Amino acid sequence: MAKNSLIKMPFFRAQQATKPTGVFLGAEHVWVFQSAADTSPLISRYPRPRNWPLLFRQLAADIGPSLLQVVLGQESYQQVAVDKPAVPDNEITQALLWSVKDIVAMPPQNIYLDYFESPLAGSNKLQVVITDKPQLSAMVQAADAEGMSFAGISVEELMPANLFTDASQARLVISHIPGEEVLLTVVRSGELYMHRRIRGFKELDSATAEDLRYGIADNLSLEIQRSMDFFESQLRQPPVASIELLVEGASQALAHAIAVNFNQPVATVNCENVGAKMAELALTELLRGRL
Repeated sequence: MAKNSLIKMPFFRAQQATKPTGVFLGAEHVWVFQSAADTSPLISRYPRPRNWPLLFRQLAADIGPSLLQVVLGQESYQQVAVDKPAVPDNEITQALLWSVKDIVAMPPQNIYLDYFESPLAGSNKLQVVITDKPQLSAMVQAADAEGMSFAGISVEELMPANLFTDASQARLVISHIPGEEVLLTVVRSGELYMHRRIRGFKELDSATAEDLRYGIADNLSLEIQRSMDFFESQLRQPPVASIELLVEGASQALAHAIAVNFNQPVATVNCENVGAKMAELALTELLRGRL
């Protein structure tokens, strides 16, 4: 099982799929990434379907039976932070259901949840991810019917950790799926140490270089500084070594505009489409889980 996979489904029949594949389920598109030793990677984009059989029928025709590592886009789940229940590990999931059932917009019988923890010693908080069980089950069964199987299902917040799996110093990553709020994460050695959504930048990918110079970059820099202060003072961690931008649009102009506000180097992650990069990072996650 991949290290940052969250959801394990006992209610589907595993297939003998052979092609490791990363999949990102965005709000409007589904991105698929397969690597090959002797050719360029296969990167495919599909419209987000109204029904899952349509998508997986097309996937099966295009790429054949595959082992999928799926990343859910922001609109596919809810996430809440709760105190870790004082129960044995094998009872945590059931205890969390009682903790979250009154604070999520979903009937309790439809809740499927899992959680991840901070790698920081002494942290007593769990990040609980809540999905719609009937929708999740329908997706898995549709994939299973086409010869697909699942290595795991994860969420956006965990993917930036796969950018720097061998880095011993923390890096702050700004990632942005067009139409979503900006995601800020701090990662180190392939693990997620901190994350938050930053409101007000949904159209960051369409901002011009001039827009960035006149307000947007400085406003984003302020949010980055607040997060860095929290990471250092509240979490008592050394400063991040760099700021990495995983964004579309005028990314180089954004990097230059942000760099003037910080001592750390600011760099862009090489990608043309962040959705495709998320699918690639999903495959990285799957391959990490096999090590």
